[in-house]
Amino acid sequence: MPEPRTIRTLGVAAQDQPAFSSYVEQPPGKGEFRVDTVYTGLSAGTELTFVKGTNPYLHASWDAERGAFLEGEPSRSYPVESMGYMEVGRVTETRTDEVSVGQLVALAYGHRSGHVIDPRRSVATVLPSGLDPLLGIYVAQMGPICANGLLHASAELVGAAPADPEAVQLGDGVRGQRVLVIGAGVVGLLTGLFARAHGAAEVAVADPDPQRLAAAEGLGLLPVPDDGSGSVEQWSTTRWQSGPGDRGADLVFQCRGRAPALATALRSLRPQGTVIDLAFYEGGAPDLRLGEEFHHKGLTLRCAQINRVPRGLASAWDRRRLCAETITLLAEHGHLVRKHLVTDVVPFDEGATFISELAERRRSCIQAVFAL
Repeated sequence: MPEPRTIRTLGVAAQDQPAFSSYVEQPPGKGEFRVDTVYTGLSAGTELTFVKGTNPYLHASWDAERGAFLEGEPSRSYPVESMGYMEVGRVTETRTDEVSVGQLVALAYGHRSGHVIDPRRSVATVLPSGLDPLLGIYVAQMGPICANGLLHASAELVGAAPADPEAVQLGDGVRGQRVLVIGAGVVGLLTGLFARAHGAAEVAVADPDPQRLAAAEGLGLLPVPDDGSGSVEQWSTTRWQSGPGDRGADLVFQCRGRAPALATALRSLRPQGTVIDLAFYEGGAPDLRLGEEFHHKGLTLRCAQINRVPRGLASAWDRRRLCAETITLLAEHGHLVRKHLVTDVVPFDEGATFISELAERRRSCIQAVFAL
């Protein structure tokens, strides 16, 4: 009979203190299955907000019904038992027909040595045998985040109530378009790769970091150095000219969570263009000047978050379909992703030290993966 087991988790004991903890997990019940973690990916941008104490859930209460943060008791507090949402696990026990023992499955359950999964409540995607298992970290959440950005661009084209949601494709909003991505982190690079794979005329990626720009170039994207003094919008409006007074990118994916980056995105668009915003602004955007380019050029700013697909497309697009699109992308371009995005593969036991060094800026990475 299956036995309880001890699970190790990687989280944050207190501000600036990444740490391991453990708990006893019960065996899987009827309809559930158990996995041993093989890889768990670090989402540095999100997870460091818990380490640094800047995550909004640590300071306010999220009211899901009202869709608002409220003052009072915060939704999360220290210790944060586990972080993350980029896991690959091997099935070791199952009480469901959804999976078989030995299969590799992409999941989102945080930095844990293993987990019991109820597939009726969590999306579990069996990885195809030909896919590098390490790339499975992108299938459950990170890849769908980026695919959902493209889906929001498609919604800009077809409107809020398309006649046939099933006919809307991921590439409808980028095909033939001149696309600029602000930020060459994992979200920006994968989003740029999605756009290129789905027929964008050109995809440029702007970032101040030479290592990240090199990764963008390795993925077949145009690297644009961002020196913070207007170089990106100058590049965009010089390279992409549609007519008199009509210069700039057709579409910008904003993937860097800083107000100046959003300002750059707006300034780099052609008139009546759209910014699809996938960034997380941990400090807000108090200095954003919406009375300038945003107003005078009639621009659109659309937030794309993984918990919400465009309203008119919800009947045709769900998390499973976004996961499937991610697998399709990785099947064709995974060798480039593995070469240029995954900069660090670290033993799970060294995870707390690695995160501390990132938080203290003693090291950098594009994508780190903890291996068990």
